[in-house]
Amino acid sequence: MSRRSSRTLALGVLACALAAPLAGAAPAAGAPVPAAAPAAPSPDGDVTFSVPPGGFTGTLQVTLAAAAPGAQVRYTTDGSVPTGSSPVASGPLTLTRSTEVRAQAFVGAAPSGEPATARYVATSVTTRHDLPVLVVDSFGKGAVGDDYHAAAMLELQPTGGTTTLTSPPALVTAGGYRLRGQSSRMFDKKPYRLELWDDTGDDADLPFFGMPAESDWVLRGPFADKSLVREALVLDLGREMGLATPRYRFVEVYVNDDARPVAADDYRGVYLLEETIKNQKNRLDLKKLDPEDVAPPRVEGGYILKFEWLAAEEPLVPCRGGSTCWSDLEVHDPDDLVPAQLEYIAGYVGRVNDAIHSPGRADPATGYPSLVDVDSFVDLVIVNELSRDMDAYYRSQYFHKDRGGLLTAGPLWDFDLTFGVGGYFQNDQVTGWQYEQTRQNPPNDWFTVLMRDPAFVERVRARWQELRRGPLADTALRGHVTRLTGPLSGAAARNAQRWPNLSTQLIGPFVTPTAPTWNGQVAYLEDWMLRRAAWLDTPAAWGGPASPPPTSTASPAPTPSPSVSTGPTASPVTSASPTPGRDPGGQACTATFRTVSAWPGGFQGEVTVTAGTAPLTGWVVTLGLPPGVGITQSWSTTLTGGGSTLTARNAAWNGRLGAGAATTFGVIGSSSGGSVAPTLACAAG
Repeated sequence: MSRRSSRTLALGVLACALAAPLAGAAPAAGAPVPAAAPAAPSPDGDVTFSVPPGGFTGTLQVTLAAAAPGAQVRYTTDGSVPTGSSPVASGPLTLTRSTEVRAQAFVGAAPSGEPATARYVATSVTTRHDLPVLVVDSFGKGAVGDDYHAAAMLELQPTGGTTTLTSPPALVTAGGYRLRGQSSRMFDKKPYRLELWDDTGDDADLPFFGMPAESDWVLRGPFADKSLVREALVLDLGREMGLATPRYRFVEVYVNDDARPVAADDYRGVYLLEETIKNQKNRLDLKKLDPEDVAPPRVEGGYILKFEWLAAEEPLVPCRGGSTCWSDLEVHDPDDLVPAQLEYIAGYVGRVNDAIHSPGRADPATGYPSLVDVDSFVDLVIVNELSRDMDAYYRSQYFHKDRGGLLTAGPLWDFDLTFGVGGYFQNDQVTGWQYEQTRQNPPNDWFTVLMRDPAFVERVRARWQELRRGPLADTALRGHVTRLTGPLSGAAARNAQRWPNLSTQLIGPFVTPTAPTWNGQVAYLEDWMLRRAAWLDTPAAWGGPASPPPTSTASPAPTPSPSVSTGPTASPVTSASPTPGRDPGGQACTATFRTVSAWPGGFQGEVTVTAGTAPLTGWVVTLGLPPGVGITQSWSTTLTGGGSTLTARNAAWNGRLGAGAATTFGVIGSSSGGSVAPTLACAAG
């Protein structure tokens, strides 16, 4: 069961799902899902409905029938359980408003077989949607707040490219919804928490919009993020990097709080339907803690923790630090720890805290590397800094620890105020560091301290440069934006009509871009992201010399996404086609050059050295520089020479290459304009 403030368990809304959930493996996050045909209303056949549950317009007539010979069907439409004194369904029921019909067969005064429920949602909406649609109808319970309102929930999937509110639903189920969020609930477009329920009011684990079966979900409504895709973009990038992330789907949402049919003004726009973070098989699958697990090794996991500045919920992790401490660190899951378990995780986090603040913090045996998954901490820094998340490090920062494992960063959560949105900025803040932000009474200083540790910063630098050759390359970043926004144009227009804020700079207290069209908002996001990546490539950030990446304990980086052409961009970042080295007659090696990033008067480049058909014990690359180009820094090589001709020799650790194997070295250079690509020649060294 999920954490609840209070939940209304009205009998009239606690019914089973009456349409078959989507079957089969879930598609990739954000992918469309085919519709499924609704199943028979009663799986046991004890009571049947002449019309499957779902949406309708105008007047609907539904006939109820019992399978048992001589049985009568008694029913209710107020949500209560039918009894022997409930009305008998002697003819068709005439419905003109959203109604939950509950039915039970009776033989004499005794109930026969299983009860059945069907939910019918009245609507006057005729809009055709090219995105999946979620309809939430509370049967007239009024505006929702912090308490759950029971509701009917309809999942509608496009068939043949579109769907309507009266199309056959993929799923009809009981559920509950309430407001969620902190700053986001100030917006007119409200965020919601959803639960799927069964007939007894317990959570019902059901496949939902093609995602694995679960009961707990959130609806995140991009509002200050007028591109609609910032959260999804960060989740996709994090997933490619190997961080834990929730699944999501883009959906259009209707929420009907009144007793009238669902109308056009109940349209709430484009939302991200997202998995909640919890320790479950299809979510963050950690070892389960039972109350009797109070001694090692069972007490060691699994735990999900969260830094939530000024908004942490009980139970909190008590401070076990030395001269420094933390605040607002909550136990997110499980929230019913016995004292010995809370004492264990508090002690473990205290050791992490002390190690981060110790003089020997980077020692592999006694420092933070012995207690935390450093690779995940490094990747979290890169995600936070690339996106410039205004809440980075302090709010909505999750960590988890499994049994036998280290404290690991993630899952990722809450990235709508990113890529130039929010932060009370008076300019776009492409340069500078988010970890240097200052807040009154910050909940922790872990990453501020880590980013002053040369060993940690070196790992961040090396990882950044590795990722820029793959998942975070400019072409890959553009490709992500294209894939996310491609299916959204129609829905984005409807969303902008419902919430006409594209040209409004201040959304609540947050500064936002003012491009007057959705396409302009998307272009701003992409341009800001590429300019931010370009700054991170500079020597002032992570573009300087980097030592070879340390051996990683994390999952290997995924194969880079294919390059996607998205047309011209306003970003100053450029890339050159690879410049091949000469390889006459099967030379020992070849060398190619690419421009990683460029800025006025300078650039960062990367040279890839590839062995030929025989192994190498060393290599030498000669660089012929174009007029007006100079090299000011290099790494992973020893660079000699001067003028327009330089010689690059392998470093001690990257000279031995197997046949066909490759390595890279990097340079920072100056230029007066024009091509910066050198001519290259490679030989055994």
